[in-house]
This record gives sequence, C-alpha cells and structure tokens, in this order.
Amino acid sequence: MQLCVALDLPTKEENLALAEKLKNHDIWLKVGFRTFIRDGRPFLEDLKTINPGFRIFLDLKLYDIPNTMADAAEEIAKMDVDMFNIHASAGKKAMQTVMQRLEPFEKRPLVLAVTALTSFDYHTFKEIYGADIEEKAKQFALQSYQAGLDGVVCSVYESRMIKHETDRGFLTLTPGIRPFGEASDDQKRVADIETAKREMVDIIVVGRPVYKADRPAEVVEKILQAL
Repeated sequence: MQLCVALDLPTKEENLALAEKLKNHDIWLKVGFRTFIRDGRPFLEDLKTINPGFRIFLDLKLYDIPNTMADAAEEIAKMDVDMFNIHASAGKKAMQTVMQRLEPFEKRPLVLAVTALTSFDYHTFKEIYGADIEEKAKQFALQSYQAGLDGVVCSVYESRMIKHETDRGFLTLTPGIRPFGEASDDQKRVADIETAKREMVDIIVVGRPVYKADRPAEVVEKILQAL
C-alpha cells in the first residue's frame, strides 16, 4: 500500500513548503482543483524540482462528452504527471475514448475512474444515482476495467468488492483516510489504515491529518511505518 498526500493548502507557498518538508519520503502528491486552477503547470514543475521522485496525481475528475474528455486527457499526458482521474459516470464510451487517445504515448499516466465520491452518504447517493453505492460502484468499476483503465477511486468499503469483481491488480485509491482515527470533517465514508489494509487498498489519500500537523514529516513517517 502506498501513501498519497493531498496538497490542499490555501496558497502555492504553503503547498510548496509542505512538499519541501516531505521531500525525503517516497510518496504520491495529490494536486486538486483549487491548486491546479490557481497555480497551473508551473506548480507541477516546482514539485518535481523539489524531488524528481515525487509521483504526481492530478485530481481533476474529468467529466464531459467523450471527445472533450479525450482532448483534456491528451493534454494532461503531455505534462509530467504520473496519474489523473476521470468520472466513471461519464460512461464506458467516454472512458474508452480517453484510453484510445492515450495509446500513442510511450509513457502515459495511470488513469483512474471515480466511482462514488466519499463525501456522499448512502441516502444522498441514492437520491442522485437511483441506486445503492455498492451497486453503482460495482457497475462503474466493471465498466472502467472493461474500458482499459488502470483502477478506480472509491471508498475503502468498496475496494475488496471491486477487486473481486475485476482483478487484484486493478488499482483502488481511497480518499477519506483518517490514519489513526482523526475527525472525519466533510467526508462521510472514512476509514483508518488498518481497515484500508484489510480491504486491499493500493493507495490511500491523506490530507488534513498531515498538512494540519505541527510536524507533517513525522506524521508521514508514522503513516509509512504503519503501512
């Protein structure tokens, strides 16, 4: 299991300062909407300057018509990122179109599909999608697998089921991780490290427990030891 730290701080300077503190660790760094919209591609280059070994997860959750998603995916593949994500609910055709567009790249980023956002509780999800989370997560994961993606973004509680329905090597990345039982904040379906291990998660995403800590490097070291 690998660790991905979310760079969700309010400013570029704060995020870079955090990356600097973590530069000696073998981790992923997640760059989301706010950070990328504000700081753009130069920020990604800054992270690689701090540590060329950082693996960058560009968390933009592409969702549009198939060709537009593929256009965006092609541009992302030209950046020095290691992974990005799209929404599985855009449909199987959209996912296939994205993967076909990336075929010419000798080295392409990993592509994951978002199944159900971990901010959803079961009632709210069913209101929107008309089905239970487990049912739709399974459907979305199967479609992602069949479309040739590398894995999915899901909650810890769907990871084992998804691997059973697809393949052990089909990656599961899980947000909403509170490593040692910290507050859940705006996430609904959260879990700790031991639960993630039991559910066969490949990559855990940790945000607030790291970047709100007085000594984030020590927290990361503790998490890595627990993994």
